Amino acid sequence: MFRTSQRWAPLPLRIMLGIAFLYHGWPKVFTSQGHQGFAGMLGGMGVPLPAITAWVVGLAEVLGGLALIAGAFVAIASAILIVEMLVAMFTVHLPHGFNFVNITGMGKEGPVFGMPGAEVNLLYIAALLTLAIGGAGAWSVDTMRRDRQSVNSRPT
Repeated sequence: MFRTSQRWAPLPLRIMLGIAFLYHGWPKVFTSQGHQGFAGMLGGMGVPLPAITAWVVGLAEVLGGLALIAGAFVAIASAILIVEMLVAMFTVHLPHGFNFVNITGMGKEGPVFGMPGAEVNLLYIAALLTLAIGGAGAWSVDTMRRDRQSVNSRPT
């Protein structure tokens, strides 16, 4: 079956991605300031139904993050989050170039930062593709389900 390294390699990636999506989605869903701020930003960009879209994006991030941490439905969660990252990249970040750290000038207290470019979106997409292609790995609901199915389908 899987070599030990192949089984364990997805775990840190899954956990870190899950935490990151949970971190970004939580305020969009569970704080009025976070939700209203995100909905306002979406409305300012001309996104239709910004309040509903903010809920959908926030829930995708929270539920997707939890799914990644648990290793449950990782391919589905990854696909949904990839779509979200592509939309964010093309509508918000790509016009600002590639670099995540976008220094637009110098102020008296140091660098002045502008909008980040598409670099982090592409890193998230690459990591999510890795999980979608390679599987959830060790300590995951997906692997436990697969292992249980293979035990139950063995001839007796």
